Amino acid sequence: MRFLSIQEEHIRAAAEVIKAGGLAAFPTETVYGLGADGFNPSALARIFEAKGRPRFDPLIIHIASWDALDLVADLDALEPAARSKAKLLGERLWPGPLTLILPKQTWVPDIATSGLPTVAARFPDHPVAQRLIALSSGAVAAPSANPFGYLSPTRAEHVRDQLGDRVDLILDGGPAAVGLESTVLDLCSPMPRILRPGGMTRERIEALIGPVSSGASRAETTASPGMLKSHYAPRTPLSLWDRQGMFALQRRSGEGYVFFDGPSRDAWLGQAGPVAQAPIQVLSETGSLSEAAVRLFDILRY
Repeated sequence: MRFLSIQEEHIRAAAEVIKAGGLAAFPTETVYGLGADGFNPSALARIFEAKGRPRFDPLIIHIASWDALDLVADLDALEPAARSKAKLLGERLWPGPLTLILPKQTWVPDIATSGLPTVAARFPDHPVAQRLIALSSGAVAAPSANPFGYLSPTRAEHVRDQLGDRVDLILDGGPAAVGLESTVLDLCSPMPRILRPGGMTRERIEALIGPVSSGASRAETTASPGMLKSHYAPRTPLSLWDRQGMFALQRRSGEGYVFFDGPSRDAWLGQAGPVAQAPIQVLSETGSLSEAAVRLFDILRY
């Protein structure tokens, strides 16, 4: 496993690894992705092996421009209204943390889509990711670069620590700017539906295409990554409490505490008094949702 910076020569080296059927981890604006050639079934199989990922969980295929979407998706197979919405979303919200579920091109390997007639496509908003994809096959499958079900990696060191020699090369682009996975929007259902909430807000989507539904039926959970009961989970037991519950919580040694904002922490400390040797973290001192999203996986990992 090689651990490299994001200089042009290293991005080219990562592209060569992908073209040769290898695995290269790289930064995106959401989290670090584990990249393989989106048209190479053997390379795609290596992703599932490296992550310990079940084969029924489809991969997101990353492209480097809106014009490259037809490499993996067949917009002509959509109803006219859905096609118009796809184009509007692509033109206005790509590149960005939004994945679209669309009819797939016949040449996209079934292993990438778990045998479904649809493909999950995304245009990431990160210059390294875009350059790497453009230099390789133009379509790179890249789920989060972590063992299946574990916390997603927001730094290159997380990839190294969790996957080690299961990845051939890691490009270190510093911390991810968004820190959460992309929002997954299904445009093949009668009404556009958010299958997985993430870095693109529902409000921004609805401002462009009108109302969307959310959630998925049991039969639909395989249409998108991140829909299983346990996903992006820490190894340490984690409990979620509202403010009233936190005030009543009996504190024990060996526990850490995470607060959404500074006032919540201060109110709790004012009542609880000093908590000896207890790590205390705050997602956002000011209560910023975007800052909290960026810090979530990092803090849980800490």
